[in-house]
Amino acid sequence: MKISFAVGTIFCYDCVLALRKFIGSMKGVESVEVEEGKISIEFDSSVAREDEITQIAKDSVAKLGYKILN
Repeated sequence: MKISFAVGTIFCYDCVLALRKFIGSMKGVESVEVEEGKISIEFDSSVAREDEITQIAKDSVAKLGYKILN
């Protein structure tokens, strides 16, 4: 399963690495793509719940000083 979030700002390189490392290390997460204005997370829905992944992604982005728009 894949979920995507729009963000209002471009991430710095270190923030991209932090998001990939933190979210990517979660059980069931297969990939984390951070592109200009967008974060996409692919995960195995039989291992991880979408609401869990969504909440952790939102919290992680907020801790880095960014905001998810959707």
